[in-house]
Amino acid sequence: MEDLREKYEVVIGLEVHAQLKTNTKIFAPDGCEFGNEQNTQISPITLGMPGVLPVLNRAVVDMGILTGLALNCEIAHKCKFDRKQYFYPDLPKGYQISQYDEPICGKGYLMVNGKKIGITRAHLEEDAGKLVHAGADGLAGSSYSLVDLNRAGTPLLEIVSEPDMRSPQEAREYMEELRNIVRYVGVCDGNLEEGSMRCDANISIMPKGSNKFGTRAEIKNVNSFKALERALEYEIDRQIELVEDGEEVVQETRLWDDNAGVTRSMRGKEDAHDYRYFPEPDLMPLEISQEWIDRVKATMPELPEQKRQRYMDLGLSEYDASVIVAQYELAMFFDEVLKAGGNPKIAVNFLMGEVAAYLKEQKLSINETKLTPENLVELIGLIEKATISNNIGKQIIVEMMETGEKASAIVEKKGLSQISDTGAIKEIAQKIIDANPSQVEAYRGGKDKLFGFFVGQVMKETKGRANPQSVNQILKELLG
Repeated sequence: MEDLREKYEVVIGLEVHAQLKTNTKIFAPDGCEFGNEQNTQISPITLGMPGVLPVLNRAVVDMGILTGLALNCEIAHKCKFDRKQYFYPDLPKGYQISQYDEPICGKGYLMVNGKKIGITRAHLEEDAGKLVHAGADGLAGSSYSLVDLNRAGTPLLEIVSEPDMRSPQEAREYMEELRNIVRYVGVCDGNLEEGSMRCDANISIMPKGSNKFGTRAEIKNVNSFKALERALEYEIDRQIELVEDGEEVVQETRLWDDNAGVTRSMRGKEDAHDYRYFPEPDLMPLEISQEWIDRVKATMPELPEQKRQRYMDLGLSEYDASVIVAQYELAMFFDEVLKAGGNPKIAVNFLMGEVAAYLKEQKLSINETKLTPENLVELIGLIEKATISNNIGKQIIVEMMETGEKASAIVEKKGLSQISDTGAIKEIAQKIIDANPSQVEAYRGGKDKLFGFFVGQVMKETKGRANPQSVNQILKELLG
């Protein structure tokens, strides 16, 4: 299949739904928190009862403008809402209030690893509810479904890209950067597992050198970055196989089955006319003044790309800066460390080393530990003043995360202060040399790598407390 892939070019565009972090729904006063008891966040408006009227949530518009500005979009001075007609059990009104031909955000772009990915539009709409499939009665699958309408009416911003991506990896990187942006501007928590950010992928293939796009398939049910990449990889091979066998790729919606690692046909793809869009009669067109846009723009926080550059200006590598920025809570923690005067390079070594390993093992975010920025800064200070060695710092950082204790308290309690007394170190080093005559002879005979053995033995004898610089200097003198 790899050889066949060389004959084709892949064309990918993504439609990303970001659930906006408002206190109430887009057209109703119900709350929209995740995880509450089923059907407790509903009202006559959410249920679409006769005679109810929607009222637009101003905070939703502010978030739409803010995200559009972060994505370099044109913000419409006039936009409107439309009814999108379709029936589904968790859509109580029988239609969705969305935006069709006059969205809040027009053309824009997102820079991803130096490549400009076009944004076609971003529009506001309400979410549907959720079907919970249950029961089995001894059969495979479920035997009945329940409807939870807590999510119905939750505000969404749908961000539609241009078909500018040419590989599954590019699509993943675009999605990751988009999540970074919505998290940093504070409009969405970007939690794919909880469904607060969802992605539909449009993908087609065409012969290399062609400028005519092939027939695309839309992949739904993608709820992780890894799943997005896997689904696209599978779909590329499926479409190439069809074309190579003389068959046609049909325009359709397909579901990604993560367990089986395949896409499955769901339905023929609807066109816009199938939804019978018409202007929402209960909502007036929305006029957005330049003053409104400027007011929202003034609240724009530092964006991911700006933060990455700031970190690199502090001396971090591009890789380290990118890893920190990709983890929102970690970046916020790191910024607090910097504000408290912590050495950025030492801090990053801890955050990407022992701290990252602990968080991964315990499946926690840094905010779920008891480590504070101030305590990390104190630990860094102890290392810089040579009160403790870097190795001792690595030994106590986990205890700091688990207990919230200060580094100085742990060092005092356990007697971990660094040994800088050259006389004491020299005595230990001489004892090690006397106990290992064959290694001494081999080292003096030209096996320079054995120097690390002697350093290790001294550090072991002092339980990591000896000053490393002093150890190196004294051993060089003694070994000759």
